[in-house]
Amino acid sequence: MRAGYERLAGLDELLRRLRELSARTVVFDVEPLVAFWDSGQEALDRGVALVVSLAGLVPGLQVLCFATNSARQPSVVPGAEGVRVIYLASAGKPMRIAPYRDFPRPGVVIGDQVTTDGILARRLGYAFVQYRPPLEVVPAGPRLMGRLGWLVRPVIFRRPG
Repeated sequence: MRAGYERLAGLDELLRRLRELSARTVVFDVEPLVAFWDSGQEALDRGVALVVSLAGLVPGLQVLCFATNSARQPSVVPGAEGVRVIYLASAGKPMRIAPYRDFPRPGVVIGDQVTTDGILARRLGYAFVQYRPPLEVVPAGPRLMGRLGWLVRPVIFRRPG
């Protein structure tokens, strides 16, 4: 698996792609794929549990990491047989990479923002799969960051040749 960029639309499609990439580590951005930005504790707990249960079915997966720049945390971090599950709140993406250094390769970062998740993937040498939620549900701040990401993506993920 080479580090690079892809864009997909839903959790089922993302998990199918993880199987194809034979990822040993997956870093999931929390908002909005696991839980929406303004959702409560119950939605976060339910989303984390769902992703853990589905990602635990990906053959060869060894580490499932949830990473968010927000301070919110689930009530409990559920486990999956044979998979180390980690939740990083206030992760400092894309600047802080120390928490990810010992994760097995190859790896994939799944997130909605090129400017945080994509740059983190690039710094780690992981593939980046961008999740694009429907625009009508994206708050103004993330929508603005998404537009900035659209501008910097060609620089960060240049195609060879």
